[in-house]
Amino acid sequence: MSPLFRNRLAKRVLRPALAMIEQRVDQRVKRATQDLQKDLDSLHRTVAGLQSPQYGLSLLVDSTGRGTHRTPTAAQFDTLVRQVAAVADGSQHARRSVTTSYRTVIALEALGVGRLAGSTLNVCGKLATVPLLSPPNGNVLEIGTLYGMFASGLLRMLHRSGVEPNLTIVDPLAGSQLQPGTTSQYTDPTGTPVREDVVRANLALGGVGSVIEARIQQGFSGDPEVRDIVSDREYGVIIVDGDHSMDGVAEDLVWVEQIVAPGGIVVLDDYGDKAWPGVQDALDKHLASGSSRLTMLGRVSTSAFLRAG
Repeated sequence: MSPLFRNRLAKRVLRPALAMIEQRVDQRVKRATQDLQKDLDSLHRTVAGLQSPQYGLSLLVDSTGRGTHRTPTAAQFDTLVRQVAAVADGSQHARRSVTTSYRTVIALEALGVGRLAGSTLNVCGKLATVPLLSPPNGNVLEIGTLYGMFASGLLRMLHRSGVEPNLTIVDPLAGSQLQPGTTSQYTDPTGTPVREDVVRANLALGGVGSVIEARIQQGFSGDPEVRDIVSDREYGVIIVDGDHSMDGVAEDLVWVEQIVAPGGIVVLDDYGDKAWPGVQDALDKHLASGSSRLTMLGRVSTSAFLRAG
């Protein structure tokens, strides 16, 4: 310490000056603190203003009542567009189709009964890709529909591409989601029963014709009587989303070979999904036989796309 500040006389002489300096420092600190608080208050008001409309929007896309959220990141969306374009032979309309499919998913779940099954990327990938592959006719077979909401979305996407679809659905419609060979009861996050009236209510979102013309065959795709009824035409699009066991998928693929039209599109759902390893195992084994009419076009999210020869 300087000798000056150890001197009592000097301390008495300098005390007023030091007090004045402290006062001015305190005043400046107080003003700076007040200014900072004003800035913080302004920031809080701005954030609150942004959060208010965002909360309402989040109610449309969060996971409540459907088990999975509908909020892809920009990176995920871009990846999906690239996957769709690759399977659709570099289509320049991939982004438009993916964007339209996303809007369709949000609209259907906002108005529909139940939910669309699957992740946002997988559902949008299927809806976006099928029309870009130009199916040879409008006959559509969906094996496993749950609430019929995906079928309604696919009809809309096909209409947009100029295809006039004619829908056939095969599903047990047993009140809850089933997998053959299991006894477990799955409680759906929507609380909605799996029934034909629910499916038809959702098909109505695709237009009056979608309900009147749709053929719904209750039962499993492996039931001989179901196959006899449904095998009355060649299908331009077949969605395979029923029994996810390896044996079940293998049997569905054998049947699909018999009823898909030349040039027809086959979509195998949950291919590559670790929760359902039997799906990929069955398709890989089926294609490895060397006698299949189906050619692998590629994979979008967790769905395999194939074209019939």
